[in-house]
Amino acid sequence: MKSFTLLFLVVICGMGGLGQKLKPKKRSNGEEIKFRTKTKDVCTINVSGDNEEMKLRIECKSQDMSYWCEFTGKPSVCRAFRNNPKIYWNQIAAELRKIPHACESTEVLKTSMCQKAPPEALMRQIAAGVEPEEPANQEESVQKMSTSMRGAGQGSENETEAMKLAREHCWESLHGFCSYIIGIFRG
Repeated sequence: MKSFTLLFLVVICGMGGLGQKLKPKKRSNGEEIKFRTKTKDVCTINVSGDNEEMKLRIECKSQDMSYWCEFTGKPSVCRAFRNNPKIYWNQIAAELRKIPHACESTEVLKTSMCQKAPPEALMRQIAAGVEPEEPANQEESVQKMSTSMRGAGQGSENETEAMKLAREHCWESLHGFCSYIIGIFRG
């Protein structure tokens, strides 16, 4: 029954895209990538620049402080990056998820897809800073976090996994619908 349901979902998702123009699966400049570090700091990556010189800004909030760092490099000299920048940025985010503090001990951001690229392809840290949270803001952010964590729980993990599957298997216009259906079946 589950396999029939998944097959039905794939067919529905595929049909929803008929008549649509295919969009390249490339991450555009200015798009935000959100992630959490190993110590649960909430971070956002912003990418800017042209194909020649790219700039990456990471901003994170932990319970007691906010911090940021900036990187610059020319990932476009890596052929794999030119073929699919979305995978490149996702690999950067995946590496940052593994460490406790996204801006410490990360002078150079490396990806497996551009290991053999020239040195200028690497994203190198050029600036970093730390801002302590103000006591009023700290209370507010703790309240927001506890409220969101109460509602999130296990469902949040299923929702994230469902959205990931929807992005991989469904047309862009049906991501929300597919995610909802997958979430129902995954429990």
